[in-house]
Amino acid sequence: MSSRVVITGMGIAAPNGVGLDNFESAIKNGKSGIQFFQELKDLNFGCQIGGKPDLSETDLNNYFTELQLRGLNSSGIVYGVISGLDAWKDAGLEPSVSDEPDWDSGIIFGTGISGVDKFREAIHLIDEGKTRRLGSTSVIQTMASGISAYLGGILGCGNQVTTNSSACTTGTEAILMGFERIANGKARRMLVGSCGDHGPYIWGGFDAMRILPVNYNNDPTTASRPMSATSSGFVPGSGAGALVIESLESALERGADIYAEILGGEINNGGQRGGGSMTAANNEAVQRCITGAIKNSGIDAAEIDLINGHLTATSKDAIEIKNWKEALGTGPKDFPFINSLKSMTGHCLSAAGSIETVATVLQLKNDFIFGNINCEDLSEEITGLIDSNRIPQITRAQKINIAAKASFGFGDVNAVMILKKYSE
Repeated sequence: MSSRVVITGMGIAAPNGVGLDNFESAIKNGKSGIQFFQELKDLNFGCQIGGKPDLSETDLNNYFTELQLRGLNSSGIVYGVISGLDAWKDAGLEPSVSDEPDWDSGIIFGTGISGVDKFREAIHLIDEGKTRRLGSTSVIQTMASGISAYLGGILGCGNQVTTNSSACTTGTEAILMGFERIANGKARRMLVGSCGDHGPYIWGGFDAMRILPVNYNNDPTTASRPMSATSSGFVPGSGAGALVIESLESALERGADIYAEILGGEINNGGQRGGGSMTAANNEAVQRCITGAIKNSGIDAAEIDLINGHLTATSKDAIEIKNWKEALGTGPKDFPFINSLKSMTGHCLSAAGSIETVATVLQLKNDFIFGNINCEDLSEEITGLIDSNRIPQITRAQKINIAAKASFGFGDVNAVMILKKYSE
């Protein structure tokens, strides 16, 4: 790999802010996007709260034609298109307007479960013998690659256009897949990111697993509590994050503004062995992923200033920090600063990695660390590992040179990426 890869555009549709300015203001001010849903209460959910982006009809009309909106019933695709087009525009790029595709540009945009509401609608129509009423968009809304297909057609990208899916690592994995394609000279730029639907048909399985908090239905903004002694499960969320990444050569040629540089990363799997399972991580695999990302990025562990962790507000938070501590070989006082966006957005599942990467890049670019809300009662298990001042509870001005973004997910999947403040 010889090409340096930089980030030149970003877009976001998060529960606590749509658009970069709104989102940055929200994370700086500790604004939560978690809310109560009457629909979940009516369906007898234990956890009746969640996070979803706040979009108006005007917002939708700014991104979709009337024809595109007709029958569109996939929130993940909506969030993905909005964040993706915003990232493309933010990078100073325009959709291809000729019959010639943009052969240098591609898309890797991940998702988890796509178009569940459309599936439900289709099942009823088919069972009633009304197949012809499904509409012409039912296939592209329910196929996993629907989001990348939508974006690819709007932008006219002629390089690889695909969708990945790897549970909660999906977003981080998509970015690293795009990074490798550019670094290997197979593309000049890639639109990368991920999205996730909201609603009972997405969140119901987690409620059935009893891993969501049930005691905060009347106080939703305090429910997501990563690293807290009173955390009781993750709050489900949804949305999308998108980044335009490209070779440094390409960015400099077009005079693009550069947010940050991607140094490298690592993706692996614990094989559901050695303590790992479908829902729990193999700790050795996590540590190997961390050390592999550091090695692949050509840095020393001591150079990491900030970790944006996976940290979902479960009993696994302390284990995650222990894995970082052992992989980095640090003591309690020289551990990097660490934070979790999930305190404000909930766990956005397949969209989490990309949304959280946007938050990490904003911190790198603008020299701040956002605070971890709802962890005023830090877990003693965690404070026994690292000093509490490494877990800021309010936003602080802080120059950051290197940050790590981590995502871990069901299936024993791991992804760690290393980002650096851009310098010539």
